[in-house]
Amino acid sequence: MASSRTKKRVPVLETADPAELSVASRESAAAPEPGRLDQVWTALLAHRPVARSRIQEWIKAGLARVDGQSVTRPSHKLGGGEALTLDIPEARDTPAPEQGGLHVLYRDAHLLVLDKPPGLTVHPAPSCPEGTLVNRLLHHFPELARIEGQRPGIVHRIDKDTSGLLAVALHEAARLRLSEAFAGREVSKTYLALVHGRPARDVGSSDAPIGRDPSHKTRMCVQRGGREAHSRWRVAWSAPSGRASLLEVEIDTGRTHQIRVHLAHAGHPLLGDVVYASREQAELKRSDPLLHKLASRQMLHAWKLGLPHPAFGSSESEEGVPERLDFVCPPPGDFWRVLLHLGRGCQRVGVVGLPGSGKSALLSAFEARGLPAWSADRYVAALYEPGRDGANLLRSRFGERFVPEARGGVDKAALLAAMRASESLRREVMELLYPVVRGGLEDFWREQTRVRVAFAEVPMLLEAGWTGAGAVDLVVGVDCPDDLRHQRLRKKRGWDDALSAQVDSWQWPREKKLAACAFVVENASDLAAVDRAAARLLRDLAGLRRAGVASLLAWMRVKGYCS
Repeated sequence: MASSRTKKRVPVLETADPAELSVASRESAAAPEPGRLDQVWTALLAHRPVARSRIQEWIKAGLARVDGQSVTRPSHKLGGGEALTLDIPEARDTPAPEQGGLHVLYRDAHLLVLDKPPGLTVHPAPSCPEGTLVNRLLHHFPELARIEGQRPGIVHRIDKDTSGLLAVALHEAARLRLSEAFAGREVSKTYLALVHGRPARDVGSSDAPIGRDPSHKTRMCVQRGGREAHSRWRVAWSAPSGRASLLEVEIDTGRTHQIRVHLAHAGHPLLGDVVYASREQAELKRSDPLLHKLASRQMLHAWKLGLPHPAFGSSESEEGVPERLDFVCPPPGDFWRVLLHLGRGCQRVGVVGLPGSGKSALLSAFEARGLPAWSADRYVAALYEPGRDGANLLRSRFGERFVPEARGGVDKAALLAAMRASESLRREVMELLYPVVRGGLEDFWREQTRVRVAFAEVPMLLEAGWTGAGAVDLVVGVDCPDDLRHQRLRKKRGWDDALSAQVDSWQWPREKKLAACAFVVENASDLAAVDRAAARLLRDLAGLRRAGVASLLAWMRVKGYCS
């Protein structure tokens, strides 16, 4: 992942005592022309070849002399003609070969491209001296042992728990060419990331500099003075609930933990990332234990990789070497299982209908089957109780007119009469209460993490424009003949025909309302008929869910997100 790795110090010399270094060979030459000491030696050793960063470490370790004098500054200026000597140390022992499987996608004499599984560290480190990808590579490709250091062939890396594409050089010349390609941004890298939440925009980017977190040595963070870092992303899909989204992420730089840090900084950390999403992961464990279990590692996958072939155009290049290689690698099963789980999230069904149509009866039929249901009418009635938000808002706005006593309840009869008398006042009351009701609805949906379908009866759902704002996934309408509706309203609520007609006028006309619904339940009979209609509706909704999952899976295959 990090294209800048080739610029780091060679591990063998980081703490080495020059007196303890075993010299394998000595190179002597006259400086051909003026220049920096490290640059001159890089040119003189072009036949090896040796990376300039490695030569710099040898110089810093006291292995270089100019006219017989030790020089430890790689930037030492030469005038030309000086007698130069460079002791080249023996290569440190490479890691031990170890058996273990490799998923090789491409191989030729110069490089190979792998699909790295999650949970496998790329190269040895003090915290993980063995059991790495490099150990397996040395078992399957012994020629890698000819490349010096603890990371033979590794020109970029991805984190232990990140899966996906990784290129490996099979000889030193290929390693140098690929390192140059990464440093020169000739390599394209695209990742798939499953993140918490839904970004406000479909595209986003971050140029925030990244450095080591001063409080946590194993973490990185956005900080002033950090190293340059560039990431771009596009939202490919969001769960219906908005709990998580799939992003395609491109990076131009390769800083440690770059994608994880940038996305967390943007407010959408990776699912499963216990380092940069600890708060979100704790909440996920509480709200959706199954999703927490499925996302058992950071949901990040190196999906696409494009790079120049290291042998193209070289004198040693055999015929037929392509100029560029491009790969696409679908993520492993744990990744798309999380996607499918999110796609199977709770189906949020809104229930609408004119007053007296039987919305409450349908809701009761669902509740009798153990399904969660929410009623805006019941919620508003609770808001009007003493000390609740609705009563407090109305008293704050209208004084004692509708809430005569401080900390008292709402005089609903007075409020209804005022709303009938003044259309502007009715709209003002609605605008005051709608945000509170919408918040209650969203709280209800957030709680539905263990069911496949839930229902919310919201009489003014369509009129408020909430369907376009993603408040529900689909709308079910309850239809009842007007004469039967008005009869029920007279019997149950004491409404006369004038009141029924006026309240009807506050909503969309019957035909327009039903035309906006995905399903319509006819309610012109008794409760038993409503119960049968509820059973049929549940079967239809289950069919939609199955079709939705199948469609999501087909879409994932077309996009290359799964095989």
